[in-house]
Amino acid sequence: MKPILALLLLGLAASEPTVFAPGVISTGEYESHAAFSPDGGTLYFLKNTADFNHWTIVASHLRNGNWTTPEVVPFSGRYSDADPFVTADGSKLYFISNRPVDGKPKEDLDIWMVERKGEGWGEPRNLGAPINSPGAEWFPTLAADGTLYFGSDREGGKGGTDLWRARLVDGKYAQPENLGDAVNSPGEEYEPLISPDGTVLIFMAARRGGQGSGDLWVSYLRDGAWTPAANLPPPINSPAFEVGAKVTPDGRTLIFTSTRRTFAVTPPDKALSYEALSRQLNSPGNGLGDLYQVDLQKLRLERPWR
Repeated sequence: MKPILALLLLGLAASEPTVFAPGVISTGEYESHAAFSPDGGTLYFLKNTADFNHWTIVASHLRNGNWTTPEVVPFSGRYSDADPFVTADGSKLYFISNRPVDGKPKEDLDIWMVERKGEGWGEPRNLGAPINSPGAEWFPTLAADGTLYFGSDREGGKGGTDLWRARLVDGKYAQPENLGDAVNSPGEEYEPLISPDGTVLIFMAARRGGQGSGDLWVSYLRDGAWTPAANLPPPINSPAFEVGAKVTPDGRTLIFTSTRRTFAVTPPDKALSYEALSRQLNSPGNGLGDLYQVDLQKLRLERPWR
């Protein structure tokens, strides 16, 4: 399928995304980058400063059909931690952080991993080389075979931050491979979400051909090569900032972050009171990041998410 045809098919089927758990998860503060436990009962996500320069991992639990008030996870809350990813068996959580390594301060971001310990989590462990580099690493996700996909501005890329993968060989990660020209560009590619079978890649990029300052794109592994990336159509992407794509454990729903603004896009029927204005300014849709959800089938991906 030619990229433009794939784009048209996607556009025909996309439905309007809706805010995820407004008032509890999406609150009007800057929330982003969701990750679910395998049973879907725990949601890990980020609470961010308004300038998106400091991130904290928090968790909420589904109780009787409602999400609980989020709490900071035990291993976060001090340093800048982001991009959580939970493995399919729930035993490990990967994330990025600028926390010190071996007692030495870090100016860049590394990938870390924390293992399940009883009902909680153990101590985070830095993945080290060859995954981490003198540059910054972003958004770790794993395929079912253990291959690790991530973004990095390390040497050897196409320009800016590129997407890479490292295969798991005898329990150790091999030297990372650049995903190549069909995916990477002289622009910026940051966040690779790989399907469990390793054949569908949804990623975030700030590059030419997008609709906003950051968009979601899709590429497929076909006969051992990635297809030229196609920009996901409106209303998934918008003139705003779309990041942090994840798929729910049942494979049915795409969760992503958007800074799209719904407040004051059109004038209200009447002038707002101070109370109403304050309520709007501190609600989802105010231009800070919110989590959105959309039926994955509506995207009509070239192949199922499996």
